[in-house]
Amino acid sequence: MTFFVSHSTDFKDAEATRYFGLFNRNGSTSTHVLAVELDTSIASDVKDISDNHVGIDVNSAESVTSANASYFSDKEGKNIDIKLLSGDPIQVWVDYEGTTLNVSLAPLRNKKPSRPLLSSTSINLTDILQGKRMFVGFSGSTGSSMSYQYILGWSFSKSMASLLNIDISKLPKVPHTSTKKKSTSPVLGILLGLIAFIVLGILVAAYLYRRNLYAEVREEWEKEYGPLRYSYKSLYKATKGFNRTEFLGRGGFGEVYKGTLPRSRELREVAVKRVSHDGEQGMKQFVAEIVSMRSLKHRSLVPLLGYCRRKHELLLVSEYMPNGSLDHYLFNHDRLSLPWWRRLAILRDIASALSYLHTEADQVVIHRDIKAANVMLDAEFNGRLGDFGMSRLYDRGADPSTTAAVGTVGYMAPELTTMGASTGTDVYAFGVFLLEVTCGRRPVEPGLPAAKRYLIKWVSECWKRSSLIESRDPRLTEFSSQEVEKVLKIGLLCANLAPDSRPAMEQVVQYLNGNLALPEFWPNSPGIGVLSPMELSPAPLVIPSLSFSSSSSNNSMFITHSVLYGSGR
Repeated sequence: MTFFVSHSTDFKDAEATRYFGLFNRNGSTSTHVLAVELDTSIASDVKDISDNHVGIDVNSAESVTSANASYFSDKEGKNIDIKLLSGDPIQVWVDYEGTTLNVSLAPLRNKKPSRPLLSSTSINLTDILQGKRMFVGFSGSTGSSMSYQYILGWSFSKSMASLLNIDISKLPKVPHTSTKKKSTSPVLGILLGLIAFIVLGILVAAYLYRRNLYAEVREEWEKEYGPLRYSYKSLYKATKGFNRTEFLGRGGFGEVYKGTLPRSRELREVAVKRVSHDGEQGMKQFVAEIVSMRSLKHRSLVPLLGYCRRKHELLLVSEYMPNGSLDHYLFNHDRLSLPWWRRLAILRDIASALSYLHTEADQVVIHRDIKAANVMLDAEFNGRLGDFGMSRLYDRGADPSTTAAVGTVGYMAPELTTMGASTGTDVYAFGVFLLEVTCGRRPVEPGLPAAKRYLIKWVSECWKRSSLIESRDPRLTEFSSQEVEKVLKIGLLCANLAPDSRPAMEQVVQYLNGNLALPEFWPNSPGIGVLSPMELSPAPLVIPSLSFSSSSSNNSMFITHSVLYGSGR
């Protein structure tokens, strides 16, 4: 039930059996209401904290602040719990002055506590009532359950001085419902049998639903991958049922959620990606590739821990990166900008990871989607290359070409559509990545003037004007001009339009570490600063990313003191 203040007595928009008879499902109402709720049921859609709480509501059944029912004891120096449905009478005080609303509870014969249970300092009654008339009263609803609440007495005043104290000795007795024994009959037996049958049906349906909820796809060929497979039930519980509160972002092929899995004596934080799959064709090969990638060991790769299959869905489990993806620090200006030394360290991390994938792993791995959104940052802000959703493996010496050009516009090498993916197309994308990290902008910015719209061309033009350093991220303050210019040149070299003119990732690592001098080339050299035809395509720009009022005071004031009794079943 609630004590409420409203500018009207018309609640035609409210639901009669829910939300205390004051509000409705969508939260929209023509009536402006301030309510203090004493709630004995829990409703997840309005984020109730328990089935025994007190809350302050403003124009909505979702409380602006709430707490479990209790009162502060000066004698014990702590809050003592109160059960609203205990059947014992309870006193409630609601005090309002200026923009501060205090709510206190106590057993019937206790004094008013020295500390309120709830206190909100941002309740502007003038704004809520919009300067209209004020009505006060009580309202309640029980939905499908049954309970009894009695108001044994109450007092209301616009000032503390004129508030009348309630004489507890004159309060009426608590009414009790009387029950009469009724004789049993055959009809009662039939009714009980019918209820038992319905309950049994519900239990069977619940069992089948639960079994279907955790149903997985397991085939004979997956036995060899047993230790790497997680149960769907464990991932479902780890992500709290793939709750939106655990949602990190949307990656290459699906949504990513944070999860917590048990590991020996501690908990392990993981990221779970839900990858949709339309059919069984290619699933065996895909799982084999995923499992093979788990064997990749490098400090700058996001560790892949395992997988799970359920119906037409594949779930990939990897280590959780607490600082999210790099693009949020480059393009979200609300976040603190990364200093140059940190950016350079991340570039070296990712270059080392790519070199490992191309030359040091048992099989050559082509990533195919290198960009800031797929670079994750661990707890120490080290760069980790992740999102192998587009990766493909091939044996050394075999033809790496594939039939589909997959990637993100702005990072795709021109030969992708004709020759397919290769280590060279990864190098091209890494070159663009070098430029976007150093310049703090995306490869294609449609909203910029034509001269600055394409990052590769813009950096090249700055170099032609002998002002290469001007293309850097303007948020960079402390940096070495020589280092910044070198990284920009490496980026242009890697993004050369001609595949044969690009360096291998082994060389790029040496360039960045200062162990190998850059070859001589100029902004007018063939292939330098020339845009890929796909960057000029009129097709929609696709750059997915993974992520991871003051009110015026017034002089209004009211105080109310009520004595309540509640019970239910």
